Amino acid sequence: MRIVLDTNVLVAGLLSPFGPPAAVLQLLLAEKVRICYDARILTEYRTVLARARFGFDPGAVAAVQEFLEQTGDLVVPAPWPDSLPDPADAMFLEVAVAGGAAYVVTGNVRHFPAESRRGVAVVSPAEFLETPDVRGL
Repeated sequence: MRIVLDTNVLVAGLLSPFGPPAAVLQLLLAEKVRICYDARILTEYRTVLARARFGFDPGAVAAVQEFLEQTGDLVVPAPWPDSLPDPADAMFLEVAVAGGAAYVVTGNVRHFPAESRRGVAVVSPAEFLETPDVRGL
């Protein structure tokens, strides 16, 4: 199953080894799910994870990023036709459609109004873990 992982879930999962974001990362590390990404998402991951306030080890961040790139699917999306509260979030929906992802997993579901999703399933990490798709893994 393919998913698109919002940066906030990646950060939360790396900050704490407990909780739903970390469980989503464990599914990725176990290769039970794959991420879809494009160059913009990778750049955002790299930029955010390098912020000093998080205190992540640069080597560990590089290893995580390399793993995600090697096990995930690079896609070339088309522009999203609808506006969102945060226009920068459109890339996650664009990549989901281009990559045939089943879900966008985000800590900010409210940033993706239902009327702007065009059928893309946008869920929190906890909701994702409770889906039949994941429970069957």
